[in-house]
Amino acid sequence: MPSRNKMVEVFKTNVENSELADQLASALHDRFPFFKINFDMDDCDRILRVEGNQINSEKIIEVISAVGFECKILES
Repeated sequence: MPSRNKMVEVFKTNVENSELADQLASALHDRFPFFKINFDMDDCDRILRVEGNQINSEKIIEVISAVGFECKILES
């Protein structure tokens, strides 16, 4: 049965390439194993998408910022 709390958060980043994006996605998945996490490097905003229940956006931003990259919620 699907959860009603599932949400998607979209972040703008400054991750430069797919290799770094893969490494960051892996690190995020280690920390947040129940989330679906991916980067869209073809988008001009180098989008990070996180899908799951009860996403803590501040924690996602902390992890990305801690390794030297910018990350902020993409405003629609």
